[in-house]
Amino acid sequence: MKKILALAVVSLSAVVSFNASAESKIDAGKAAVAKFNCAACHGADFNTPIDPAYPKLAGQPKDYLKHALVAYKRGNGVSNGRSNAIMGPLSSALSSQDIDNIAAYLHSLPTTLVLRK
Repeated sequence: MKKILALAVVSLSAVVSFNASAESKIDAGKAAVAKFNCAACHGADFNTPIDPAYPKLAGQPKDYLKHALVAYKRGNGVSNGRSNAIMGPLSSALSSQDIDNIAAYLHSLPTTLVLRK
């Protein structure tokens, strides 16, 4: 019985720790998008970009957001890279942790995207 109780306590603390970690990533991501002024192009709610050619970022999958930022950071000269006059210089200033945090924050936002029909 003591082993089961100990296992339950360890499991619960792991869940609480995971949630706290996810919340801290979201908070750090919110600070990063403010620092890099992402809303200037992608809109204050990240659902209404200033130009229809710019993507809506709110609610996008974290993996997609991370991949896109890494691809912009790599540039067009390498495999799996992207080129953009605005995103290239901005993404080059991002650390891996910034990219993780930004992806977590943007993913957590409510979206107007149609994800499933």
